[in-house]
Amino acid sequence: MYCRVGLLACLLAGCARQPAAPAFDRIAILRFENLSADASADWIGRAFSDIVAAELAGAPGIDSIPAIRIHAFDRVLGARSISAPGISSERVQALAAGARKIGYGQYAFRAGSLEAHLTLEDVRTGKMTKAITASAPASDVLAAATALARQIAGQVSPYGTRSPQALRAYITGTEARDPAAMEVALNLAIAADPDFGAPYRLLAQFRAGRRDRSGALAVLERAEARQSMAPFERAMIAEMAADLRGDLAARERALAAMLKVTPGDAASWRSLGEVANSRHKYGTAVQALRKAVDLEPEDVTVLNLLGYAAAEAGDLEAGMAALRRYQALRPNDANPLDSMGDLNQIAGHLAEAESFYLLAQKKDRNWLGDGDLHKAAVSRLLRGDLAGAGALAQQYQDARTLAKDPLVPVRQAEWAWALGRRQEAYRQLEVFAAGAQSGPLREVSSRAYAELTIWSLVLGDRPAAARTAPQAMALAGPASIGVAVVVQFLAQPPASPAEWVVRAEQRFSDEALAGIKDFALAYSLLLNGHFEPAQRLLKQMYDRGGPAVDEGLPYALAWADVATGRLKEAEPLLRLNPLANASGFGPFASFYLPRIFYLRGAAAEKEGKREQARSQYQLFLKLSGNDPLVWGEEKKAQDAIR
Repeated sequence: MYCRVGLLACLLAGCARQPAAPAFDRIAILRFENLSADASADWIGRAFSDIVAAELAGAPGIDSIPAIRIHAFDRVLGARSISAPGISSERVQALAAGARKIGYGQYAFRAGSLEAHLTLEDVRTGKMTKAITASAPASDVLAAATALARQIAGQVSPYGTRSPQALRAYITGTEARDPAAMEVALNLAIAADPDFGAPYRLLAQFRAGRRDRSGALAVLERAEARQSMAPFERAMIAEMAADLRGDLAARERALAAMLKVTPGDAASWRSLGEVANSRHKYGTAVQALRKAVDLEPEDVTVLNLLGYAAAEAGDLEAGMAALRRYQALRPNDANPLDSMGDLNQIAGHLAEAESFYLLAQKKDRNWLGDGDLHKAAVSRLLRGDLAGAGALAQQYQDARTLAKDPLVPVRQAEWAWALGRRQEAYRQLEVFAAGAQSGPLREVSSRAYAELTIWSLVLGDRPAAARTAPQAMALAGPASIGVAVVVQFLAQPPASPAEWVVRAEQRFSDEALAGIKDFALAYSLLLNGHFEPAQRLLKQMYDRGGPAVDEGLPYALAWADVATGRLKEAEPLLRLNPLANASGFGPFASFYLPRIFYLRGAAAEKEGKREQARSQYQLFLKLSGNDPLVWGEEKKAQDAIR
């Protein structure tokens, strides 16, 4: 499972182990201290750290940590006075950001000159490795800072501006406490040097943080129009704009361009790996994440990501090797075992997956709230062992009962459905939904009515769906409104594809619901047998990448592909098994379980692989129960077997 590793654990692990010297020196330059009596020169302390860090960013063998990454840990560690010297206010944050060397500086004015001193400390040994000084005319902060940077690395990148006015305005905006003053200062910096990328980025980040997405994009579009801006600055602007637009392809290109200049930036390699993985470019993801691991060999989060990417690329052994490294670094964690279960499940090694899930459950049952028992049961289900799956599911439900989980009745009903006992499942969930609608589980009742609506639709009972969908909507709250809106949409009477498009435009016109419009429209088209337009829309959604509204998206696309004769396109989508969610079945799981086996059988049959088709059809029928789905797939499978 993808996980978040505790910050304290990361810091302690970093102090406890001393790996071989990495290929890149990770350096954090902290805010310099003003030793002069002139408080109006305090801004120069931030200017020094910003300039030196930026100029070292492209130096061979150096990964320079910018201030924005250092202060990202303020949320956890607590923000200090932004104008305080870095030696007292930024050291812990720099360590959390992975710094291996930390630079502390001071400056003062003497005889018309600006004199600066910088000391580099190796955080692993506590020893000072370099002490350097530089001087320049009192008004030339840029020259003094660049002189320091060049004594650390012979080859440095030019800072984003050579304008003293733009620099001071930008730093003033960076350290402003008042939002209005920040906006004014950053706009002054842009006016002084329109090709200076940093103030655009900070201003856009500030607006995005205030949920002014359009305002943030407007700032970045001004920057993107500056053709004379330095290529690296343009790449950073493009990456930020692509992120705000949700354009993963553009973000991937921007990250690749950035990494050509800063190949030691492990965070950007990780981001590139995650973006490529979201776009189903698993080979690219593996390469990027391996780069990140090379730079940060003890980053277990990246090792975990690498494991999944390798498995999805078809290299299970490489994925397992990454997770074994993770396990060696964190022998007491349950997550490596759980992830090993996931990788084996993806690859179809279902017995092995079950074993790893049970080992993870034994190591720490609280890690996923007994979710590894549910995942083990799903592994058994996918093998067609209904009795074994039912026994493990019962263990899961018993464990959740001991934990006083109020959702046990929902979990029981969902498992009854998964095991083919559909009428029993429907009645059980219906009783729960009716009993919970007036109490503290009101939103869970809404979700239960939504799932009942979906079950009715896949069984072809639209009148029943029309009864439960309004109940889901009436009980919906913030956590359940999305699913309720979707099922209300799906439960409408049959219509032409064009009419469904019109309905979607009308129902999801609210910007807050725009993210689920395509999902709802695609499933409405599938439910009504409009496979050609469904395929086009699902292909767009799949290619767009990013977090899916539902984990069944690849199988929905495969369904449309098979139905429209696109067998080659369906094959890679059907190659991998679905991963079970540790919290239970999702409301849309009945769209792809057990349909995935029917689709595999249909694809194999059309390719002339009769025995393979037969085994997949048999598995599909075994998991289907006695209530046929609206599409008559059970009869088609039975006819094919005969």
